[in-house]
Amino acid sequence: MDDHTLASTLASAARDLLARIRSEHDSGPELGREGDRRAHHLLVEELARQRPDDAVLSEEGDPVAPDARSGRLWIIDPLDGTREYCDRTRDDWAVHVALTDGGELTAGAVALSSGETHSTAAPTPLPGARAERLRVAVSRSHRPPLVDELAEVLDVELVPMGSAGVKAVAVCTGHVDAYVHDGGQYQWDSAAPVAVARACGAHTSHLDGSPVEYRSADPRSENLLVCRPEVAPVLLGALAR
Repeated sequence: MDDHTLASTLASAARDLLARIRSEHDSGPELGREGDRRAHHLLVEELARQRPDDAVLSEEGDPVAPDARSGRLWIIDPLDGTREYCDRTRDDWAVHVALTDGGELTAGAVALSSGETHSTAAPTPLPGARAERLRVAVSRSHRPPLVDELAEVLDVELVPMGSAGVKAVAVCTGHVDAYVHDGGQYQWDSAAPVAVARACGAHTSHLDGSPVEYRSADPRSENLLVCRPEVAPVLLGALAR
């Protein structure tokens, strides 16, 4: 299968495994650790079987060799939104699987807990713009002060959500107009969501408008903007203030 289909298939398989684990275990931190561990092993083992020559960077794995960035590198988050996963009243967690080649995103998939998987295999174009107040997805558990400052200079509704993948997909489906994040993020948090959002036609950048890239050996990726393209200038201008 091609890389797009593989990303979607693996993300979906890990999501389904996590759902089974969740149904069989009590809530709490141990559930998150078990889910992270088993989803990581599923993804790493399948990538070793399907793409034995490719490198893998996982939130739950070891750092990759420096030269891995120059070739094909899978960037995975076996469970994005661990807090939400451990809380049975929440369903805003996801699995991220992305592929970079020479630091450039080439494929990606976000498998939502709902059973839906959004991927570069069959991207759905952004729906039409809403003639309403801008809705901006923000982190539920790591809400940065910047988003409240944004709401002071721009008339927006802040919508708290869990996983970065859930927030990016919310832009793709038209549930929100933008996703703004500042601080405390890593490449495995953003790679698959950015790949899927770009494939749908959304704008993706850092908060200063610079492109989001995956060439750096440092896995940190501190801030992110995913939004409808027509609102990017407005949001970037407000964020610059």
